[in-house]
Amino acid sequence: MDTPATTAPLFTDIDDVVRRLAETGYIADTATATAVFLADRLGKPLLVEGPAGVGKTELARAVAAATGSGLVRLQCYEGVDEARALYEWNHAKQILRIQAGSHAAATGQAEGWDQTRTDVFSEEFLLSRPLLTAIRRTDPTVLLIDETDKADIEIEGLLLEVLSDFAVTVPELGTITATRKPFVVLTSNATRELSEALKRRCLFLHIDFPDAELEREILLSRVPELPERMAAELVRIIGVLRGMALKKLPSVAETIDWGRTMLALGMDTVDDATVAATMGVVLKHQSDQVRAAGELRLN
Repeated sequence: MDTPATTAPLFTDIDDVVRRLAETGYIADTATATAVFLADRLGKPLLVEGPAGVGKTELARAVAAATGSGLVRLQCYEGVDEARALYEWNHAKQILRIQAGSHAAATGQAEGWDQTRTDVFSEEFLLSRPLLTAIRRTDPTVLLIDETDKADIEIEGLLLEVLSDFAVTVPELGTITATRKPFVVLTSNATRELSEALKRRCLFLHIDFPDAELEREILLSRVPELPERMAAELVRIIGVLRGMALKKLPSVAETIDWGRTMLALGMDTVDDATVAATMGVVLKHQSDQVRAAGELRLN
């Protein structure tokens, strides 16, 4: 009989979350650290919502790195199904086994179809996908269900089942129950509304673009060689860009890329010519670049 899933706490308190995430390079504000601590302590999944590029996926990676946990990632997309999320059978290998069994049975060397059927639906032929992999792990694990809103709504029913009991039923093998609950992070860009049933099972955290002070701190933690005055100027310009009516607002990830770009170019000042030449690092639509050049009055 399977034992109930348990969760050994990963963090001692909120300050411990802030400190250990910072050691991985992730600067967490109080709201983020509190949500991570409560998800850990209550053993509940954490649903993280916000614009693309604000650090939702990176938060899961940082929790895994800070706690020495294995990271298991399910990347959601339109059309992802149970076989890709949970498990599937290795059909090619099963066919080969059936063919071998048939040949052996015909020559009187095997016990027949009953034995073959038992063999082909054994562990040897099971292909474990992210959800089942995370449930079966006995070491500390962070399960990242990334961009949940991109998956079809049918997948939410599967997530409800798995996240409610941390158990999976494989008809041919029985019920597989987690002996150690993974720390679960679901991310969403809010391209569609997730079901209330799924939300009820989760704690909720909204991560938005950080304020200038926090973004400068993040930038300097990720690009420590960058001069502080240059970091402040890049963050200031990013803030101006986010105030424009752009197709795609620059993310924190792009702020970091911009800082690295300045170092790669050996720049020590941020002038109009440099901003104009490197705008493609920050803005990925031509119409946005044209608008930014006009409103920033770049040459």
